[in-house]
Amino acid sequence: MNTALKLAGFGLGLLAVFGAATGIGAAAGPVTEEPSAAERDMTSGTGPAEEGDAAHGDDAHGDDAHGDDAHGGPAAQAFTGLQVSEDGYTLALADRALPAGPATPVAFRVLAPDGHPVTDYTVSHDEDLHLIAVRRDLAGFQHVHPDLGPDGVWSVPLDLSPGTWRLFADFTATADGENRTLGADLAVAGDYTPAPLPEPSRTTEVDGYTVTLDGDLLAGEEADLTLSVSRGGAPVTDLEPYLAAFGHLVALRDGDLAYLHVHPAGEPGDGVTAPGPDITFTTTAPSAGTYRLFLDFRHGGVVRTAAFTVVVDTHEEHGS
Repeated sequence: MNTALKLAGFGLGLLAVFGAATGIGAAAGPVTEEPSAAERDMTSGTGPAEEGDAAHGDDAHGDDAHGDDAHGGPAAQAFTGLQVSEDGYTLALADRALPAGPATPVAFRVLAPDGHPVTDYTVSHDEDLHLIAVRRDLAGFQHVHPDLGPDGVWSVPLDLSPGTWRLFADFTATADGENRTLGADLAVAGDYTPAPLPEPSRTTEVDGYTVTLDGDLLAGEEADLTLSVSRGGAPVTDLEPYLAAFGHLVALRDGDLAYLHVHPAGEPGDGVTAPGPDITFTTTAPSAGTYRLFLDFRHGGVVRTAAFTVVVDTHEEHGS
C-alpha cells in the first residue's frame, strides 16, 4: 500500500477557510465581523457582489471551479468553493454575522448573472441544493438541505458555535446546467478557542460504528479510497441509500478549505453496488498537504458522519 496517506502527528492546523489567518488570529476574543453592504442588500433585490468580494481575496485556486463536475463519479475531481462568485453567480448571505446557538436560522440567496435570485434548480442526488457548514478549525461539520422560498431565499437552522464558519452552497442552476459550489464566510459572535485537530488515523468511531479507511489519497493522481463500516465488530451490510448513494465524501484542504464532494462510482439498485460494508470512492487530490475527510452514511434511519485527518505527499515524495 502507498504511504501517501500518512498517520502523521497531531493536526497541522485544521482545514482553515481561505485566508484562515484572519479568523484564527482572533481566536481568543469575540468575533466582531460586520455584514457587508452587498450582503445586507440581499433582501432588497440588488445585484450580485463583485468578483473582488470573493472570500479573503481568492487566488488562482478558484480556477479549479471550472472543469470536472464536483458531483462526478470516478473521474478525477476539481476542488471548488473558494469563491463567493463564479461565472456571474453569487452566494449572498442574509447576514454575515449571527449569534451562536443550537438552531440559529441562516438565510441566503444564489444570485444569477442578471442579479436576480435563482429559483429554478436541477435536482442533484435528490436535492436542489446541498449546504455544507464547517467552522474554520473543522469542528461542527454539517451537511444539510435548506428550504427554498418563492422569493429565492434559502433558509435552514444550523448548530453554530462561536468562531468563523465557512458555508458551501453546492447546486446546479437549471439556466445553464452547470454544477457549482460557492463559498462564503459567516462570523458567529462569542469567545472562540480552536479545537485541536484529531491525529491522522485510518480508523474512527461515531455513535458505536467503526469506520476504517483503506487506500491512499494521492496528489495529482487518481486513486481509490474504500471506507468500511462495522458495528460491534460485525460488518454493516445493510447500509441505507442516502441522497441516491450509500455514502457521500467531502474533502477539505488545509490552508484554504478548498472543497470536494465525491460520490461512489456505483449506486443503489444498479445490481452491482452492495449496501456495505465497503464504500469506494475514486478521486484525486490536486496537491500535497493535510486534508480532512467527512463520510456521510445512513443506517437504522439515521445519518452519521465519520471524519478522518489525512496527509498527502507529492508524487515524488511517495516514490511513485
